[in-house]
Amino acid sequence: DPDCPLQEERAKLILERYNNLVVIDEIQLQPSLFSLLRVLSDRPENSCRFLILGSASPVIIKNISETLAGRVALVEMSGFTLDEVEEKQEENLWLRGGFPLSYLADSDSFSFDWRKNFVKTFLERDIPQLGIRVPAARLRRFWTMLAHYHGNLWNASDIARSLGSKEDTARHYLDILSGTFLIRQLQPWFENTRKRLVKSPKIYFRDSGLLHFLLGSEDFMSLLSNPKLGLSWEGWCIEQIIHILDAGDNTYFYATHGGAELDLLINYKGKRYGFEFKYMDSPGITKSMTVVLEDLKLERLYVVYPGQRSFPLKDRIELLPISKIWELKKILEG
Repeated sequence: DPDCPLQEERAKLILERYNNLVVIDEIQLQPSLFSLLRVLSDRPENSCRFLILGSASPVIIKNISETLAGRVALVEMSGFTLDEVEEKQEENLWLRGGFPLSYLADSDSFSFDWRKNFVKTFLERDIPQLGIRVPAARLRRFWTMLAHYHGNLWNASDIARSLGSKEDTARHYLDILSGTFLIRQLQPWFENTRKRLVKSPKIYFRDSGLLHFLLGSEDFMSLLSNPKLGLSWEGWCIEQIIHILDAGDNTYFYATHGGAELDLLINYKGKRYGFEFKYMDSPGITKSMTVVLEDLKLERLYVVYPGQRSFPLKDRIELLPISKIWELKKILEG
């Protein structure tokens, strides 16, 4: 029982004895520890530091904000990214995703099986442990449906109708998957202009391997024939860039009802940079690119593609190969 006074007193006696680094894993299973950590961290004679680990959890965020505000630094841990794997492993990382056991599996089929077990465990064990009462089969159905909306605008009424539920239910399910860091809701850029702007967020899977599992793409050949290929590439590239630039909340997309679009807009050190993602050998310039370049007053617009060469397409528009993404900080600051 996490609320048992005797259990909490034992934890206090144990933690008071340490004066160095203490690592506490899966803390969401023992939420009463947050209040104890606040007391211990406020004692002036205490030199102990606590490293709190746990599954991506709204419970953790809620308890930290209510109990440990001002006493803690948050670090969001993602899976493997391009700056952490060997060269020429882009396709493998994209196909399998960044979960270590999925990426490092001996074969594509073993990786696919690991993701299948992850999804089952997440729905049947992790979600209930977070205090969320949603039938596993129903959330699995919603999650699978969401895979087919990857890279598209969120449409609560459309999804709710397909799910046979109310819009509030669909939003609740989306909040669950977003709160557990499995889905990214990329917000639209908005500023006072004369153009009518799209105001709904776009939905992206944060791990491409989970997306490919739910789409049924077990190997790279099946991914190449999947209709979601281009949008899968887009979402995966977005996650790489956000991580490498540590962009956090300074990320948006831009779309007008007139048809001008930009896949990713980032404010980086006071300047605006745009990114388009094209899974093709020789992407060219589109009218939309030239429009958003001026609409948003971009410092530069990069077109990310799977090739090897980097070169300008036009003034302030440049081709950027995926193999150079890990150098992006250096490129933008150079």
